[in-house]
Amino acid sequence: MMSEATDAAPTLRDFDTAGFLRNYWQKRPLLIRKAFVNWSNPLEPDELAGLACEPEVESRLVRRTAPGQWELENGPLDPSRFGELGASPWTLLVQSADHHVGEVAALIEPFRFIPDWRIDDVMVSYASDGGGVGPHFDQYDVFLVQGLGRRRWRIGPSCDDTAPLLQHDDLRLLAEFETADEWVLEPGDILYVPPGVAHDGEAIGDNCMTYSVGFRAPSRGDLVSAFADHVLDSLGEDDRYTDPEEAVPAQPGEISHDALARLHGMVTGALADRDAFARWFGTYITEQKDDRVDWAPEDTITAEDLMSAGAGSVMLERNPAIRFAFILQGEDEVMLFVGGARYACHGAAAEVAQRICAQASFALGDETLRDPGVEELIVDLINRGYLAPD
Repeated sequence: MMSEATDAAPTLRDFDTAGFLRNYWQKRPLLIRKAFVNWSNPLEPDELAGLACEPEVESRLVRRTAPGQWELENGPLDPSRFGELGASPWTLLVQSADHHVGEVAALIEPFRFIPDWRIDDVMVSYASDGGGVGPHFDQYDVFLVQGLGRRRWRIGPSCDDTAPLLQHDDLRLLAEFETADEWVLEPGDILYVPPGVAHDGEAIGDNCMTYSVGFRAPSRGDLVSAFADHVLDSLGEDDRYTDPEEAVPAQPGEISHDALARLHGMVTGALADRDAFARWFGTYITEQKDDRVDWAPEDTITAEDLMSAGAGSVMLERNPAIRFAFILQGEDEVMLFVGGARYACHGAAAEVAQRICAQASFALGDETLRDPGVEELIVDLINRGYLAPD
């Protein structure tokens, strides 16, 4: 199980959400000084190092061996590695730390004015003096939260796939970087960077920790490719083009406009069902990214098992490595998507489905759990490892 958060989620201080979305989101960077009312660094450096040594955790070590030269080492790392790093500036990166540490997962909460399906994960970095990963740009939005120490961020121009890169097998680093803005972040400061904007962070002193809250945006190419593959699986070999009855060509070598219209209709018609797209997208966007965080019980759980304690209610916790989302279908009906699975929920189960998506942990009373739809839903989610009794 993930370690539990011991404090309330950090709260943004006097943050103008509407103004941010209107003026900055996916448009331009924004520096927010002393962004939190109650900032406290959620993870100690030695805890981060411990995560990097675990096989179920994705981690990387980036060392700058010379000006403009970086080396990448993938985890899991041996604990002795940290004593061998020498004087070269280095950065430790731990991906999806929110899947393993409750206090880190709580860092997502202040940013839920963006829909959950857009959230990727929280990456945590620790850097020695001068450490960084080099100038680069990302294809996603990111809030860079300074946790410990100080980091200098340089902001450059907007980039795309034509931007020249350094020759490196593992790191996509910009060959050219022109600084447009530069800031030094202190603990509790936030720097928002939109997709495509070049940036470069460098630690000032040791004990520099940064939390990167990333938001994914599927590309048009990925969506078209994945949905087309899904549609292909549903098409039969006998679903073929047919000629109209009066199909006598004026010129045998011509592909007529009528034929093109019919052929085009075959393709666009197969992709035009919006309800089918909605069902597919919910499963696609919630597909399990990392199966190394497995909460499935060894023995099958029943509703009676959950209610046997006699407490009158049961506390349930979401697996943080699993994505949850829903689509409203009607007044008392929702389509719930969890880890790539789809559930049609009605009545009480529809209300519970929305609660599951809203809260990382929640209580269900025995009376609610006795509803057949709720019972079937909750028991299945627990046995798949998507929920767990707390």
